[in-house]
Amino acid sequence: MFILGVSYYYHDSAAVLLKDGQLIAAAEEERFSRVKHDNGYPKHAIEFCLKQAGITAKDLDYVVFYEKPLVKFERILMTTLGGFPGTYPVFRESMVAWFNEKLWAKSKLRADLDIPAQKILFIEHHLSHAASALFASPFEEAAVLTVDGVGEWTTATIGHGTAAWPQPDGTVRGENKIELTQEIRFPHSLGLLYSAFTAWLAFQVNEGEYKVMGMAPYGTPRYLDKVYQLVNVGDDGSIRLNMDYFSFQHSTKNTYNQKFVDLFGEARKPESEFYTTVTHPKKDHPQWADAVAAQNQHYADVAASIQTATEEIMLKMARHAHAATGSKNLVIAGGVALNSVANGRIIKETPFEDVFIQPAAGDSGGALGAALYVYHVLLNKPRAFVMEHAYWGQEYSEAEMKSAIDTSGFAYERIDDDEKLLDQVVDRLTHRKVVSWFRGRFEWGPRALGHRSILADPRSIEMKEVVNLKIKFREPFRPFAPVVLEERAHEYFEIPTPEKYYPARYMLLVAPIPEAKRNDIQAVCHVGGTGRLQTIRREWNPAYYRVVEKFGEATGVPVLLNTSYNLRGEPIVTTPQNALNTFAKSDIDALVMGQFLVKKK
Repeated sequence: MFILGVSYYYHDSAAVLLKDGQLIAAAEEERFSRVKHDNGYPKHAIEFCLKQAGITAKDLDYVVFYEKPLVKFERILMTTLGGFPGTYPVFRESMVAWFNEKLWAKSKLRADLDIPAQKILFIEHHLSHAASALFASPFEEAAVLTVDGVGEWTTATIGHGTAAWPQPDGTVRGENKIELTQEIRFPHSLGLLYSAFTAWLAFQVNEGEYKVMGMAPYGTPRYLDKVYQLVNVGDDGSIRLNMDYFSFQHSTKNTYNQKFVDLFGEARKPESEFYTTVTHPKKDHPQWADAVAAQNQHYADVAASIQTATEEIMLKMARHAHAATGSKNLVIAGGVALNSVANGRIIKETPFEDVFIQPAAGDSGGALGAALYVYHVLLNKPRAFVMEHAYWGQEYSEAEMKSAIDTSGFAYERIDDDEKLLDQVVDRLTHRKVVSWFRGRFEWGPRALGHRSILADPRSIEMKEVVNLKIKFREPFRPFAPVVLEERAHEYFEIPTPEKYYPARYMLLVAPIPEAKRNDIQAVCHVGGTGRLQTIRREWNPAYYRVVEKFGEATGVPVLLNTSYNLRGEPIVTTPQNALNTFAKSDIDALVMGQFLVKKK
């Protein structure tokens, strides 16, 4: 049985394919279109999924869309008409978008795939989120928490789920079921609250929220009381926004209004330099001005305040989910689940024993959840799959790699012996060189996890500046992630049993770094002494594991700096050509592409 799950027209369009409940392929459309956060119809992602399975659209049993467009349209219509005439601009633009394409998701699928209407199904947005986490987790039962901007009407849910698991004697234990018992509804949304601050801090909404999280440690949450003027929070984590401060309900361009500005001050200017006495204690920034540094500190303090409020709300939601369900396990999805600092606190500060977070927690993951929900709940099929890694994208042949390298004109050599190849990589890394890494199927979700990565020595703080300014061309306050051997992770991060931390596999939690180890991994130690780590196990990715292991053997530090293989504003590289173009445009010193070592000098 083949089930295709799709998400599109809103954020991060994607397609996934299940075969008898097993994940076969999963990819965001942006990887093929090269348009970051592409929300268009995922034609290329669908084609990849079908090709990966060796089938055509006629072989599909079901195609599942990750939400219900008519219900979402109802919300747009009711909220805009309810606020008329102030909401007329939203009404006008929304109607154009909806009548042009969004209402016709089913017709688009039928026309593009040439399949009968009865094969096309629709699952509610937050049910798709919930299923993407529950039915990818290793759990028989779990509390469920989904939090995002908004689906149809819902912005957050709490519930409980169970899964049917086959037993050695051929029987099946348990029942496939998800019950979402509590919800928060639009316009009251933790995701939209965070996005308003994202916009005020001059980052792109639905893309720059992680930059707010990266800026927050440079500040202190001195404006927490002001944040709580915007939102009333219940003991169970339920929220109500004070809509007097927001404009997203009647504007397609602005998320906050003048009253918000009166409370927090003038918004930060896009692309402005960010430096403070925290980033530059010696005031040695080339453009240093005391007034600018003080203003930047204000922005950092506001970022710290909304980040702290978000963590506190998420903690209340999670604790309430535990109290309501009594489960020892928690699964989380929705765009807010990508807030790795909040995730780390949930793991550490709530009664749950185990937590699983869908690696593609946002809208792209909804495509997976919709397919899994149909297979397990609607068709009542037992579990056949646990997401142990995120390598579900396209892989390229050696011939394709060689052809691209030959065309590029770069010098290269083919090294069949992995040990010899990795020795050359480690030698470069220990001599302060930066190496990009292109091997295997590209990753599912927003994180580079060792198939499309840039690697560097984490021991020197200078490497952070080198990678930020000369390779990634991005803001200097942005942190880098450490990748660490799973069995050594407890030495460098305060996670006592790293083998049970699924979120750590996917770079989905921030953990404290023991003070004694911070000097050893300066380039990946964020201000305040934390790191958004990735743990790696040999069986998931042998060569990636081995390069970290060899670096540890050479230096005594089994950790590398790992960042996504892309330039600022671009999706992570997909093809050999993408990888070589990025290599050419940056100061990366060498590129490992399969068994090829590509060099600049």
